[in-house]
Amino acid sequence: MKQATPPSSKFRAFNLRTMEELPGFAALSDDERFSIRVVSQVFPFRINSYVASELIDWSRIPDDPIYQLTVPQLGMLRPQSFKRIADLLRKEAPLEKLRETVRSIHAELNPHPAGQATLNVPYLGTERMEGVQHKYRETVLFFPQNGQTCHAYCTFCFRWPQFLTDSEVRFAATDSEPLVRYLELHPEVSDLLITGGDPMVMSTRALERYLEPLLNADNNGLTTIRIGTKSLAYWPYRYVTDSDADDLMRLFERIVVSGKHLAIMAHFNHTRELETPIVRTAIARIRGTGAEIRSQSPLVRHINDVAGVWREMWSTQVNMGIVPYYMFVERNTGAAHYFSVPLARAWEIYRAAMMHVSGLSRTVRGPSMSAAPGKVEIQGVAEVHGEKVFVLRMIQGRNADWVQRPFFAKFDPDATWLNDLQPAFGEREFFYVPEMHARIAAAEAQETVLAREAELREDETSFDTA
Repeated sequence: MKQATPPSSKFRAFNLRTMEELPGFAALSDDERFSIRVVSQVFPFRINSYVASELIDWSRIPDDPIYQLTVPQLGMLRPQSFKRIADLLRKEAPLEKLRETVRSIHAELNPHPAGQATLNVPYLGTERMEGVQHKYRETVLFFPQNGQTCHAYCTFCFRWPQFLTDSEVRFAATDSEPLVRYLELHPEVSDLLITGGDPMVMSTRALERYLEPLLNADNNGLTTIRIGTKSLAYWPYRYVTDSDADDLMRLFERIVVSGKHLAIMAHFNHTRELETPIVRTAIARIRGTGAEIRSQSPLVRHINDVAGVWREMWSTQVNMGIVPYYMFVERNTGAAHYFSVPLARAWEIYRAAMMHVSGLSRTVRGPSMSAAPGKVEIQGVAEVHGEKVFVLRMIQGRNADWVQRPFFAKFDPDATWLNDLQPAFGEREFFYVPEMHARIAAAEAQETVLAREAELREDETSFDTA
């Protein structure tokens, strides 16, 4: 592989302002650089020295999969949106006009899919728990404020609003004390997923501040701590040569010794990310603490939409001691029009990859859509009484009774998401729809009541002050 810069264990990030300092960018034409500048106004752009020097093959750009994964591409914006931003940049329009246009484009991109901001955020009493999501009965997601960035940004990321500098819709919690109280009230929660952004951008000391209260609490049902991270692919030095890497390994050991199962939920999107010596060393160090590593990735056009990539990735991961866990469908947000793969094609890729791996790799579930009602798996395509259908089931559901229930949708070769599908066999709606409508209505009613109560409290405060 042709390298643009010599590898280094000293972290350095590059963004829109500093991208010209990447030697690989010297080969780009003026039009290509301008396209990156345009798209980066809408989608966050951040790459680092490790990704640039050891993962991207600069002799193959723009087709190199890691380049597509980390550098904004022309097709990520619809033509009209691209033109709007490009015209403003060429005219050197006022910054506020540019920001206003960008915000309007953001609003069109479904920034919080699957009810994340409306259905997933729980309450502690009458207070919304900012930085917490509770969608499935046994699992709570926690977004520590210090972990709401990444070592590099994936172009397809469904949480792209987390990285916007002026975002008003970022999930972030300043500390874990409210979470501890919430878990005490919900003993049914056994799994905590610490996510972001990427929690592993934090120092070990910062991570400890969030985790120690959870480890010391003994009056909840928490048995598993998961850490969702892309750092093994984007900055494996975090576990080996960073100044507090040894402290991090000791923290992992303490979590395991405390009796909690620690699972590192690693995001690997391509086999290239598993090939460097440093990532193998990092994986070995993590496994040496007693933590388990599971891998997951969406199936993304331009990056890994070939069965052979998945076959090699899963086999390599098993050989390295990683448990293949999920193949996701690219979510219907952001630049999904550029990255998404039709559901029928996704299933074909999954099946073709599964046919050529051992049983140890067949722990992967998918292709799975993390949709509003739950994680919906495409089990296959079948013909029943002359009708071609998708066979579906829920791996997880907002209602636990929905889990593992098979259901059917009319076959649609162009569908890329659950919302594109229609019930098969003359059914009017999918079985979960009435309850979902009720849940949405209840959430809206609760928001209205709490907003009114907040207004009344504000009015009383104003009256007392007067």
